[in-house]
Amino acid sequence: MNEIKRIALVAHDNRKKDLIEWAEWNWNILMKHQMICTGTTGRMVEEALVRKSGSPESIRIRKLKSGPLGGDQQLGAMIAEGEIDCIIFLWDPMEPHPHDVDVKALLRICVLYNIPTACNRSSADFMISSPLFNQRYEPVTKDYSGYSKRGIDIN
Repeated sequence: MNEIKRIALVAHDNRKKDLIEWAEWNWNILMKHQMICTGTTGRMVEEALVRKSGSPESIRIRKLKSGPLGGDQQLGAMIAEGEIDCIIFLWDPMEPHPHDVDVKALLRICVLYNIPTACNRSSADFMISSPLFNQRYEPVTKDYSGYSKRGIDIN
């Protein structure tokens, strides 16, 4: 990971307000990085950061599709391709979602590729305030090739 991180920001409907408040609180740090957001979250984060910074041209947000419409899969593919450095995913544990399998798959791929993942505001605060957040970092990657020897196709 380079000093400039590629940060995925995702929030379920009941958690979007929390993510926007968090982004506003951390706007000066986020503005130094590349953000990738799903659906409506991207528009809301962009609006909040424009309000805070007053500088729309300095905001770098790539907006994907809405999570239920394929945004979760887009994000998972970006993780598998090494295009995401960390993810802030404020998901709603109290609300059933029609795309729960997509959410589970996204969280699984984060663990598989050793992507720092924050699922609540406290862990997001710890992540963004870490000294590692603004410096080069090489995460340890696990070699999963042994799984193919056990008959599990990893390709």
